[in-house]
Amino acid sequence: MAERPARTTASMNRYGAQASPDMTRGTRAGLVLLYAPSYDQFAPAYLLSERDLVIGRDPSSNICVPEGAVSRQHARVRFRDGQWVIADLGSRNGTLVDGQFIAEIPLEDLHEIRVGDAIFKFVAAGAESYAKYRIDGATDTGGITEASLTGIVGGYQIRMLLRALSRVAKSEISVVVLGESGTGKELFAKELHHASGRKGAFQAVNCAAIPASLLESELFGYKRGAFSGAERDRAGIVKAADGGTLFLDEIGDMPLDAQAKLLRVLQSKEIIPVGATTPERVDVRVVCATHRNLTALQRDERFRGDLFARLNEYSLVLPPLRERKEDVFALTRSMLARHHRPELGLTFSFMTGLLHYDWPFNVRELEAAIKRAVALVEGPSLDAQHLPDPIKQAMVEYAVRAPDVDPRATSPAARFETTPHPGYFGQAPGVFDPGHGAHPEARPTTPSPHFAPRDQAPHDQRPTPGPMPAVAPTGHRATRTGTPTEQELRSLLAFHRGNVAAVGREFGKERMQVHRWLKRYGIDVEQYR
Repeated sequence: MAERPARTTASMNRYGAQASPDMTRGTRAGLVLLYAPSYDQFAPAYLLSERDLVIGRDPSSNICVPEGAVSRQHARVRFRDGQWVIADLGSRNGTLVDGQFIAEIPLEDLHEIRVGDAIFKFVAAGAESYAKYRIDGATDTGGITEASLTGIVGGYQIRMLLRALSRVAKSEISVVVLGESGTGKELFAKELHHASGRKGAFQAVNCAAIPASLLESELFGYKRGAFSGAERDRAGIVKAADGGTLFLDEIGDMPLDAQAKLLRVLQSKEIIPVGATTPERVDVRVVCATHRNLTALQRDERFRGDLFARLNEYSLVLPPLRERKEDVFALTRSMLARHHRPELGLTFSFMTGLLHYDWPFNVRELEAAIKRAVALVEGPSLDAQHLPDPIKQAMVEYAVRAPDVDPRATSPAARFETTPHPGYFGQAPGVFDPGHGAHPEARPTTPSPHFAPRDQAPHDQRPTPGPMPAVAPTGHRATRTGTPTEQELRSLLAFHRGNVAAVGREFGKERMQVHRWLKRYGIDVEQYR
């Protein structure tokens, strides 16, 4: 098997910083379980080798999915011509990749595969690392067992980050936490503070939420009479964090003059309140966070390079939720407990809705969805009707009518032989499919240009799409096919002002596929917003 390059996350490409810790350990490709109702009957991950791996209902299958919607030999994954390929084996209910039925398609990193009521993701490398962590949060022998001090939930990727934090927590070095909005940057900063053992307080300030004219006085405090309305001395946030940790969120939005004064704090461990003439000593450990590209801000002279050098003594890159969907089930259960409804069940329809969605606002958005569902539920379980509108809209794109079950079929095997299993589609007939995917007879697949589905003409007999214009036509959006070049993708991003979902609609693809293209070309979507 050809040697594969080390896998990097989109966040690494986006921020131009090496992840800390190294998440690229391991070389094996594999399928990582995201969810199955009987998840305890599955391994957390299945490693791939150059031989075929068969998924099916037959107990002799490499991955046995023991339910009636699955054929005895349902799908096969194998290595061919330098890439992993998944092929449906003529199953009655079909195989879905990223919500679309396929005949045969090459797999890309983070492709989501559904066979019956089991959902996996494909990882191009490092699958052996996932094999020690179950989706319910349990850790098998040999995994990282140290628990979070602040309730952070997650499997392999999160445990690696927690271990890295524990190693630097006792030191005095400054830490930069990088990640998209909603990935939990402040929570990791609190974790670092608790692990540090520092006796002072944890103080957080959002640099983007305070007007530039007030930021200095908020950070460093002021003396009575320093300005109109300053009727008494007031200690700033930095002083309040004396002996503890100062967390500066959205540091990329800090004005340049405040950056200069923060640099003085880091260098001299002193602050000068507004209106004061003598400095005051402070002992603070600084942790900052941003979703912005600080390297690009330095090039544009909007962020001081010397300040960045002081702050970036250690960097931690948090993965977006779309890249760690194996944690969605455990996160959901944890959030239900937090909101006092741990007894609620989760239907397969509800879980597939959560897994199909790409969560542009990450864990924060997931928690909002769970809080909404808890407020709406009247029965014992959360179901598709309790999903937020953005998730429902994503599901409607793959709407389907599930066939009725033959009432004469009583066993799962008999139902499989007579008609597609209704649970395969996740809903009763006539309701949108939260299991995502149109039936192959109702919706044609859009495979890689190198692989033609069984029910389509050979590639050389189908019309070839014309060249893609540099800029999308105004007022009309034709569906495109194939993979865009880097320039074509950049042109569409510019036209849609960085709207990843709109770019996906150009190709009939979802956000996840666009994010894969962004990662492939190393494009920072923030540059287009």
